[in-house]
Amino acid sequence: MTNYWTETVSRLTPYVPGEQRSGADIVKLNTNENPYPPSPRVMEAIAAVSGDQLRRYPDPESVALRTVLAEYHGLDVSQVFVGNGSDEILALAFLAYFTNHKVLQFPDISYSFYPVYCDLYGIEARTVALTDDYVLPIESFEPNAGGIVFPNPNAPTALAAEESAIAGLLVRHTEQVLLVDEAYAGFGASSVVGLVNRFPNLLVSQTYSKSRSLAGMRLGVALGHPTLIEGLQRVKNSFNSYPVDALAQAAGIASIQDDTYYRKTIDQVIETRRQTVSGLQKRGFEVLPSSANFVFAKAPGGEAGKIFSELDKAGVLVRYWDKPRLNEWLRISIGTDDEMMRLMTALDA
Repeated sequence: MTNYWTETVSRLTPYVPGEQRSGADIVKLNTNENPYPPSPRVMEAIAAVSGDQLRRYPDPESVALRTVLAEYHGLDVSQVFVGNGSDEILALAFLAYFTNHKVLQFPDISYSFYPVYCDLYGIEARTVALTDDYVLPIESFEPNAGGIVFPNPNAPTALAAEESAIAGLLVRHTEQVLLVDEAYAGFGASSVVGLVNRFPNLLVSQTYSKSRSLAGMRLGVALGHPTLIEGLQRVKNSFNSYPVDALAQAAGIASIQDDTYYRKTIDQVIETRRQTVSGLQKRGFEVLPSSANFVFAKAPGGEAGKIFSELDKAGVLVRYWDKPRLNEWLRISIGTDDEMMRLMTALDA
């Protein structure tokens, strides 16, 4: 009964998330989740939320959480926005800043939700081609010709741009918003949050899903000039006044306050990533330098599709795209040392 759909719904090609298969024999390396649990303080904070808190609506402005985040980043609370995951923040930002009849620029190989949002909102998209070695040429973005969005590090390549290059783009690009999506920056990229006080058109989005092990909680952050944050608040309050529930607010505060645990798990992931890259290279893979909690690896002989299928049969899930420039590569999340050993064993088999 699709005749009830609007023209907008009919033309959409929705985003397809990684497979969420579970089971004791499954090694899940396909959705870039953190292999370690959140801080024990997070679990304590969630358990401490009372029934009385749950029967009431949460703080619609998440003031306590935003205050902690502002202190953590050296910003004012008016420069902090929180939402139901960074995907929601991106969706609100696209509507707030980019539905202005100008083009939106992003990399031709990048987070595949960007073109979905463009289709949803009717935004004209213009892609900037990665180089032959998958580097994002920051200088190729056309300044002031429309908005710009890109992940840093990029996905699925895991390559990161330098802060100085992004600052240089901001010097040239002053009339439209530049949105830097830092979903994976905690694993080795240089964050540009320190630039938000210099450039009023810079918005930085981050997520608790990756580096802070809260993918199941759905919590995202945006940092920028108060005017940009007010724009997000206006859009948010035209959709849903309560996107961040009481449990997520409590968990978010506890996670930020336990920075020691956060740094420890980050270091563990980075060390496992180093070992994984070495193991893949010994098995004939080409691996791009990674600043994320995943690696982008070119299969020996370009047989990525075949290897993907064989790994799937062995219960080892990785990500594969049967598309030009991607179909010889696998994106592999970094799991625990034991999980990565399962990967190596499956590859050897």
